[in-house]
Amino acid sequence: MSKLSNEKRGTSTTAIHAGEGPDPVTGASAPNIVMSSTYVSEEAAGFSAHDLDANSPYLYSRWANPSVVSLQNKIAALEGTRACLCLASGMAAMSAIFMSMLSPGDHVIVSDVSYAGVGELVRETLPRFGIDVSLVDMSNAYDVAKTVRPNTRLIHCETPVNPILRLTDLEKICKIAKTAGAKISCDSTFASPLATRPADFGVDYVMHSITKYIGGHGDAVGGAICGSKEDIAALNLEAGIHYGGVISPFNAWLIARGAATLPLRMRAHEAGAMAVAQWLEDHPKVTKVTYPGLKSHPQHDLAVRQMDNFSGMIAFQVGGESAGEALANRMAKQLEIIHYAVSLGHHRSLIFWMPTNGMMENSFRLEGKQLESYRNYAGDGIFRLSVGLEDDVDLIRDLDAVLG
Repeated sequence: MSKLSNEKRGTSTTAIHAGEGPDPVTGASAPNIVMSSTYVSEEAAGFSAHDLDANSPYLYSRWANPSVVSLQNKIAALEGTRACLCLASGMAAMSAIFMSMLSPGDHVIVSDVSYAGVGELVRETLPRFGIDVSLVDMSNAYDVAKTVRPNTRLIHCETPVNPILRLTDLEKICKIAKTAGAKISCDSTFASPLATRPADFGVDYVMHSITKYIGGHGDAVGGAICGSKEDIAALNLEAGIHYGGVISPFNAWLIARGAATLPLRMRAHEAGAMAVAQWLEDHPKVTKVTYPGLKSHPQHDLAVRQMDNFSGMIAFQVGGESAGEALANRMAKQLEIIHYAVSLGHHRSLIFWMPTNGMMENSFRLEGKQLESYRNYAGDGIFRLSVGLEDDVDLIRDLDAVLG
C-alpha cells in the first residue's frame, strides 16, 4: 500500500484498500472492529472537542473512532474528496448539513422532490427555526437561478431524485450556486460514487444514505457527507460531536465490508436493472417505465453525460391509482424473489408502491407546474423497484406472475 500511496488507483482497488491496512500489531489482513467508547491517554489532553486537531489521539468515540475513520477514508477516496464524515443515518447526515449551515434569517433552496424524510424536514422543521425554504424543480436551472436571494446560503439538490428518477444537471446548478456565493449539497444516494461523483462538478457537500448502495446488504444503517477537509472538520465539530448523531463502529465495519464490493455490485445492479426495465417497457400492463439508462427517459442525454453507471433504480406505472393499489396488494402476497419492502440498494430486490396523492398529502405537497412535472414522471403513482443482484430472468418471472 505504501508504494501506491501517491499513485492513482483503480476504482475496485480503492474500494477494497482505501482506509485499510494490515493490523500493525497482529498483521491481521481484515480490519478490526474497535468498540471501545474511550481510550487511555499517554499524556494530558484538553477536555473540549475544540482542542482537537488532525494529530490528536483517539480520546472518545463520539469524537473519533478507528473503525469509523477507516470507513470515512474509504468513502472519501471513492467520491474523490479530501474528507468524509459518517453519521448514524442518511437523515442524520442531511440534518447535519442543514442545521450546521443555516441560521435564522438564512434562505435555502431545496429540490421540490427528494427523499420523503428530507422533504418533510424542510417543509415542517426548518421554518420553525426561522429559515426560509424555497422548493424548486432542480431539473429547471432557470427556476433555480431566479429563486436565488441575497441571503441564500445553501442549495440542496438530489440526482436522481427519489422516487421518480428525475435528474439534476449538476454543472448548471453548481454554477448558479457559485455565482450566488452559496454552498451546494447533493444527495447522491440513488447514484452511488460509481455512477456520479458530484464533487467533480463543484458540489461542496456530497451526501449519501450509506444504508443503501455503499453498504449494500440491508443490515446496517448509516449516513455520510463528503467534502473538503475544512468543511468536514466544521461539520464534525458541530454535528458529530455536539449533536451526537455518530455511527456505531459495528455498523461502520459492516458498511466498509460492503463498500469493498461496490464496483462489482453496481455493474451487476445496472445490468439487471437494464434487463428488467427493457422487459417492463414491452409489457402490455405497464404504462410507463422511467430508468436513466433507457433512451425513453426524458433526460437520457444528461444521464449519459453525468452518470458512469445507470444504477439499479426503476420507476414504473400500471395505470391509475386503483390499478396500482391492487397490484401492490398482489405483490405483497405473491412475490417470491422480490421483497415488497421499503429501502433500496441492497443485494435483494425491493419494490414498493407510491401513490401520487399520498406523496402529495404527506411529503411533497406540490401544486401547479411542480405537481405537473411530478405527474409527468409518476402519473397517479409508481412502483419504485430497486433491482438487486439476483438473476434477471428470475426477477422478470416474479414480476410477470403478479402482473398477469
